[in-house]
Amino acid sequence: MTKNILGLIAFVALLIGCFSSKQAISENKAEQGKMKVERSAAEILGNANYLAMSFGGYRQKTRDIQPTIAELKEDMKILSAMGVKIIRTYHTKLPHAGNVLRAIRQLKQEDQTFEMYVMLGIWIDCEKAWTDSPNHEAEDEQANRAEVERAVQMAQEHEDIVKILAVGNEAMVNWAAGYYVQAGVILKWVNHLQELKQNGTLNHNLWITSSDNFASWGGGDSSYHKADLELLIKAVDYVSLHTYPMHDTHYNPAFWGIKEQAQSLPATEQIELAMDEALSYARQQYEDAKTYVHSIAPNKPIHIGETGWASASNGFYGPDGSKATDEYKEARYYAKIRNWTDKEGISCFYFEAFDEPWKDAGNAGGSENHFGLFTVDGQAKYALWKLVDQGLFKGLTRGGNAITKTYEGNEAALMKAVKKPPLKKLKQGE
Repeated sequence: MTKNILGLIAFVALLIGCFSSKQAISENKAEQGKMKVERSAAEILGNANYLAMSFGGYRQKTRDIQPTIAELKEDMKILSAMGVKIIRTYHTKLPHAGNVLRAIRQLKQEDQTFEMYVMLGIWIDCEKAWTDSPNHEAEDEQANRAEVERAVQMAQEHEDIVKILAVGNEAMVNWAAGYYVQAGVILKWVNHLQELKQNGTLNHNLWITSSDNFASWGGGDSSYHKADLELLIKAVDYVSLHTYPMHDTHYNPAFWGIKEQAQSLPATEQIELAMDEALSYARQQYEDAKTYVHSIAPNKPIHIGETGWASASNGFYGPDGSKATDEYKEARYYAKIRNWTDKEGISCFYFEAFDEPWKDAGNAGGSENHFGLFTVDGQAKYALWKLVDQGLFKGLTRGGNAITKTYEGNEAALMKAVKKPPLKKLKQGE
């Protein structure tokens, strides 16, 4: 009798122990699920689960009015809701970049599973930049060094957030007439940052690049093919390439428009053909740069640091120009560029998240003010209407405004603003 009771007690104790053990394992897994997550640049770039976006949080017509940390947190929540987990921002001199990092830090403290990483840009100027006599053979060493030092400090203070440093923003392309520098200047600072990684001043997993036009990376005019560019290609951890078919609907329109035999098609089909050509144009610029880059460094990764399509223009790209800009075409380009880059394992820092009215403050209808996928007051443009329908932005606001659709969600009203592309100018023999 006593043996039976003791055996029963032992059996019950065993059951309780198993239950407690399983409960502990379950609780431990649940706790792990709440633990912070951190990825390296190598894990993020080329990963379709980590959508990339160019971001500027400016809401006014001047950068003298900086967005607050509370406003930047609003923006980070909106971007996170749509799957964006890595943003590109630049210019360390102004409070914006540092405040973006502080906003992300606060969100991570509030929710350890919150993920948002930053590609931090370092602005580079030539000597006497933005004057009547810029010297493109020399740099503004004092200003550039200060930019680099601030970026290093930010990368050290926010090691879990800053995953990429980009030296220069379209700083080598010759049409940036107000400030561009030679490749040797970018190379100097890239080498400096790589040395800081090697001596432990910067995290060894931090990636260093330069974010520039496809031509600057050797994909266009052979005049860029110089020894310093070859050394730069070898020095960066990856190439960050810019491509803008929208701009070239005016400056190099050979690809833009529809052929005469397609004139009888419905307007949306004509637009689809034109936007397919726009995507092909961007892909060709990428491939041209890739051919050159890989002739120097065969395994060098190449990602897209900027590409985008404005939703409005009262200038070169609007109804009286190339008829390229409206929300419908913007949406088609966004869908096509995302589809291609996701399939190919290319990160695409799409330009951009929100409209920024400071970019052409004297001309409200200027295209530079209208590259966002959201308006300044938080309306989702046509490219994101489906995400609104899915409820991804429920409970989120921008400036006190709920995230709603432009045109009040009326597609017919939106299409009234859409112009068919012009008749394509064919080359001789086509």
